[in-house]
Amino acid sequence: MAASTSVPIGVFDSGVGGLTVLRALRAALPAEDFIYLGDTARLPYGTKSAGTVSRYAIQAADALAARGVKCLVVACNTAASVAIPVLAARLAPMPVIGVIEPGAEAAVQVTRHGHVAVIATEGTVRGGAYPLAIAGIAARVTTTQRACPLFVSLAEEGWTDGPIAEAIARRYLEPLFRTPSAPDTLLLGCTHFPALIAPIRRVTGPAVTIVDSAETTARATAARLVQLGLARRAGIGSVKLLATDGPERFARVGSIFSGEPIAPDEVELLDL
Repeated sequence: MAASTSVPIGVFDSGVGGLTVLRALRAALPAEDFIYLGDTARLPYGTKSAGTVSRYAIQAADALAARGVKCLVVACNTAASVAIPVLAARLAPMPVIGVIEPGAEAAVQVTRHGHVAVIATEGTVRGGAYPLAIAGIAARVTTTQRACPLFVSLAEEGWTDGPIAEAIARRYLEPLFRTPSAPDTLLLGCTHFPALIAPIRRVTGPAVTIVDSAETTARATAARLVQLGLARRAGIGSVKLLATDGPERFARVGSIFSGEPIAPDEVELLDL
């Protein structure tokens, strides 16, 4: 049976970082209902093996599919880098959209000199999904990757600016951007990283174009729903929040990423 336009969209991430994608989705699709699942009991995904991340992604996707979603958005870069094919096959014909391809396309479009830096978790960098996606779009573009695992911890703690955040940003990024062949474009390959945009920008300087995959993913999702006749065109959408651990912490830290307050009683605890 074909999905109804009134059915919600499912979004999942390893934690609260994917709320940046949810925020962009809500702006692009204000009439849609959303169910967001943050697998906070098992974050971070970025330090775990591809097999473990795929298993976690399947469990999260199945939980959302069981609630009757019409589309799945994988807002976790690490999960998207390893699990999209298996999720697409498992949930077909439901559309499954990840953050990798939209982010790669946006970076290729804006790079001026054909050199893109990608910062991400260890798992995303190790999997090489972004260089592969960028090369598939434009072989002329050079991609340089850098794992920045502490950015995730800083964002989860709410330490998004100040001397500690800036010192870590400089440690990670100065070797990339203080060279004659520095990239002209920086792709934020983790949904946590937009929260640290202030210290990141102080290191890169104003000439570097920063690409956040949240908005590009939202546009790709909107286009896919229209293409499939699944877009809801009227009404005001709602959001249901699910977490696998710590609703209070999810609410506190998640408010940073969502851009609006979240009360602990708005977060439903889910056991995967």
